[in-house]
Amino acid sequence: MCGHSSGMMGFPLRLLAREVYDRVRAIKGDKQVALITGEERIEPPDARYFLCTAEAMPRSTGDVAFVALDEAQLGADPERGHIFTDRLLHARGREETMILGSATLEPMIKALIPRAEITSRPRFSTLSHAGVCKLSRLPKRSAVVAFSVEQVYAMAEALRRFRGGAAVVMGALSPETRNKQVAMFQSGEVDYIVATDAIGMGLNLDLDHVAFAALSKFDGRRKRRLTPSEMAQIAGRAGRHQRDGTFGTLSGTGKGHGEPLAFTDEEVYAIEEHKFAPLTHLFWRDADPRFDSLPALIADLEARPAQAVLRAAPEAIDMAVLRRLAEADTGRSVRGAGSVRRFWEACSLPDFRNLGVEQHARFVARLWDDLRGGYIGADFVAARIAELDRMQGDIDTLQGRIAAIRSWAYICQRPDWVLARDEMAARARAVEAKLSDALHARLTERFVNRRTTLLMKSLGQDASALPVTLEPDGHLTVEGLSIGRLEGFRFHVDPSAGVADRRMLLAAGEKALPALLANRAEWLLTQGLGELEISGGAIRWQGQGAGRALADITFPGHPFGAPRLALTRDLALLPDTAKARLEAGLAAWLDKQLEPLEPLRKLAEAARDPEAGSQARALVITLIEARGVISREEAGLENLPKDMRPYLRKLGVTFGALDIFAAPLLKPAPRRLLHALGLDLRPLNDAMLPVLAEGSWAKGRLPAGYRYAGSQAIRVDLAEKILRAAFDARAAVTAAKPKERNLAFRLDLALAVSVGLEDGNARRLLGSAGFRCDRARPLPEGAQGAPAPDRWHWRPRRPGEGDGQRSERRPDNRERTQARGNPRQAKDGRTKDGQAKDGQANRKPERDGSQPPRDGAQRRSRPAQAAARPPVDTGPARAGGAFDKLADLLKG
Repeated sequence: MCGHSSGMMGFPLRLLAREVYDRVRAIKGDKQVALITGEERIEPPDARYFLCTAEAMPRSTGDVAFVALDEAQLGADPERGHIFTDRLLHARGREETMILGSATLEPMIKALIPRAEITSRPRFSTLSHAGVCKLSRLPKRSAVVAFSVEQVYAMAEALRRFRGGAAVVMGALSPETRNKQVAMFQSGEVDYIVATDAIGMGLNLDLDHVAFAALSKFDGRRKRRLTPSEMAQIAGRAGRHQRDGTFGTLSGTGKGHGEPLAFTDEEVYAIEEHKFAPLTHLFWRDADPRFDSLPALIADLEARPAQAVLRAAPEAIDMAVLRRLAEADTGRSVRGAGSVRRFWEACSLPDFRNLGVEQHARFVARLWDDLRGGYIGADFVAARIAELDRMQGDIDTLQGRIAAIRSWAYICQRPDWVLARDEMAARARAVEAKLSDALHARLTERFVNRRTTLLMKSLGQDASALPVTLEPDGHLTVEGLSIGRLEGFRFHVDPSAGVADRRMLLAAGEKALPALLANRAEWLLTQGLGELEISGGAIRWQGQGAGRALADITFPGHPFGAPRLALTRDLALLPDTAKARLEAGLAAWLDKQLEPLEPLRKLAEAARDPEAGSQARALVITLIEARGVISREEAGLENLPKDMRPYLRKLGVTFGALDIFAAPLLKPAPRRLLHALGLDLRPLNDAMLPVLAEGSWAKGRLPAGYRYAGSQAIRVDLAEKILRAAFDARAAVTAAKPKERNLAFRLDLALAVSVGLEDGNARRLLGSAGFRCDRARPLPEGAQGAPAPDRWHWRPRRPGEGDGQRSERRPDNRERTQARGNPRQAKDGRTKDGQAKDGQANRKPERDGSQPPRDGAQRRSRPAQAAARPPVDTGPARAGGAFDKLADLLKG
């Protein structure tokens, strides 16, 4: 055609016309080439080359230099055959006319056009029968042909599971969607295509094999077996030019009683040798009927042809709609040749939606009501198009909308039907394009698993050739598609993958993981050590998600041996060399992290030293098991020789008034480390604050390293400083008067207040160590001068006096008596029964340590009557319970 000055070609399909239009436009330019179909019309004013569908192809003769009709054997088609027969008989070019079709058309050409020159073009490749094949073993670059929507979907779903997916081609798809699906197959994105017999015409594919899932189809009237020529039309898609192809059937798709689906020997011979029965007739219908009246029009359309090789076309849907509406009230209003012609054009509207005669006739009748008065309003058409401009819905819903918008696109292309025709046609095409894109996306989403498709192409390759990439966010991708995520050193398959795909994705990930993990381990040792932390008794990589455990930490020696690392299963895929290097690096990192526990390590060495003595070793072991703090009551100091105390002090052990502790272990770093290692399961105060406010710890769960001080809690080393200051103040008074017993002394609580203890809680802490306060009498009203200082005494707890004898805090009746001005009150501030007037000093001290302080003060004696009185709350802090029997904290 391009070798002539002008030309026109007619095609059976819109997509074929569009394909050739694009090729000719690339040669001749946009201004010289036109595309004319029922739904689209691109016609520049100076166009000289016209690409059309057969129905839209003008019947003019001699207007262009060249005319061609493709697939002319479709003249034997009952539905559309009369169109191709008319073009074969009347479409002619001034210089050359070509009729393209199957060799079976040759007798018809000789009978209708005796002077025609017949030229054959043999097939260059060989088409061979390959027998029966399972769907799971279907070779790549294959097409599966079915003849129902249900079977097409079933085959596509199966191929998605077995091979990663397939393209889908059906006659109900829009041309744009069909082209996108074919392009997906042609580009190699998928290796399989599932199609109806629409694949047999107008699609040029790189196919190696065609597998038939059925050999029968419903032709609109009955279900029948395909003819050999129809089989060959479909099977001939396999192989192109000089590349051979094969065809066969699928197993498991035969008859219900178990008979396999198979070609007969005669059918195989006909397909392989390209020998088919010639056509004996073509269908014809008068293409230029009279429009005088509806009866005359119908009579001409039903007229029989004069030639013997032509037969009257069966009643097509346009003829059926015309007859139905002519007999109804709609036909009675059609008068005059112009009105009859216009009415016939409306009845010729294609049934894109496949509604059937009844429903389609109603649509045409509604359309005629608008056309009878002139044009269809642009607002009405725009509203109908807008109703279809919705991309939601499943495959069937989108197909229905595309069929509907194709009807409106056809209506808008008519030259005298719609106002603002060009604008409305552009809108219809735009909506059809959007719907086609959405339908292509739904088909791809349902029938194509891109990850599986890519992996099926790569799993047989060497691991180093697998295109797996580790993204910065930890995702493993294959050509941009995620197959899973790497958290630390563990691979997790993408959670969106189905059950059937998980094994394949896991295999793909594990194939590439060794090299990736080795690189990750090297990076971790050289640059990522700062992201490691100790938590829950394991080394964790906190930079990855919630912190993946790399190695569990154990201490097999008792009471505190050298740590041992046990790599977790996350590192199972790490190569041995990289694993050994990582383990050594983690061990070195751990040794450095355990430096804050060096005091505990020294205690552990002393516990194993035979020269330390059994009593000292027992105390050290008890101190280690308590993780650095024990009360004097639990220490067993009565069994420890005094000459061993200096030895223990050199190890950092402090013998306090209430607690025995290793002061270096009370710092934040060692406490946090003991908690992270799982060696101390008690609550932790991260900053190891000097004093904790009331309510800052759970009931009965005092953080490690603290003791109660009234309603507050104080770190044991600071409590010891406060108590030591009290003992020093008492010692200074006792040294001045060594012969007097239980002298009163003054005590400044500034140190306690400075660390955050409230005044009352400081007195209760001192009461725990045996200090009692006699409050000074307040100044009389109107008196001037400084108030008298409080007087303090020290009385250690009596032997056998336990914690259960004392309540934490109880109201003192004598306080209320003093407030009422009891006349029996003595000058020294005591009442008649000898109790101190102040409620804080009027409480017996709780016993937290059974041994007196180092000054060796004598215990005070009391009358027997005092012991017989009911116990009175003397106000000390709660003793004991802070570090009671913390066993099993270190398990060897």
